Amino acid sequence: MEVMEAIKGRRSIRRFKPDAVEEWKLREVLEAARWAPSWANTQCWRFIVVRDAKVREELASALPEGNRARRAILEAPVVIALCAERGRSGFIRGAPGSDKGDWWFMFDAALAAQNLTLAAYALGLGTLHVGWMDFSRASKALGVPKGYELVELILLGYPAEQPQPPPRRPLEEQVYADRFGQPYRFEAVK
Repeated sequence: MEVMEAIKGRRSIRRFKPDAVEEWKLREVLEAARWAPSWANTQCWRFIVVRDAKVREELASALPEGNRARRAILEAPVVIALCAERGRSGFIRGAPGSDKGDWWFMFDAALAAQNLTLAAYALGLGTLHVGWMDFSRASKALGVPKGYELVELILLGYPAEQPQPPPRRPLEEQVYADRFGQPYRFEAVK
C-alpha cells in the first residue's frame, strides 16, 4: 500500500469485529511505532498491550459516559496504552531545550502513534485514538509507574464499519508563504 493511500484511507473505527488480531500483525504495528522519529532519538515511548477483558473494563470505566469509545474499548480485541517517559524528550543535559518544557514527550508519542495507525490500516486493521478519559484512573488500572505518563489508548482490531472520510479544509486555507496568513500560491502542475 502506498503511504498516501494509507494516510487518506485511515479512519477512526468505533465498531470492531470479535476476530483476534494475529500476533505477527500486532508485532508489525508496534515495530512501525518503534521506528518513529523522536527528539535526539530518545525513544521515550512505551506500549502496554491490553487483551484482558477485566483490564479493558477498568479502562472503559475511566472514560466519561459521553465518550463513544466506551463501548468500543470493550469490543476491540486489543487496546494499546501509549505511555511516554517524562523529562527526556526535549531535554538537553537535564534541562528543557525550549520554552515548551516537558511537552515533547507528547509530540514524540504522537509520531509513534501515527506510524502505528498507518501500519495497522495497511494490514487491514482499524484503530481509534482515545484521549478523553480520567487519566489518573486509567494509569492506575495499567500500573503506569512514576516518571511515565499515559498519553492515549489506541484501540486495535478488525473494523466492523467503514466510516466515510470527514470533510477537510482546502489546503489553501492551511498553507502560508513566508509569514502566517500570507497565502501560498501553488505552481500549476504540468
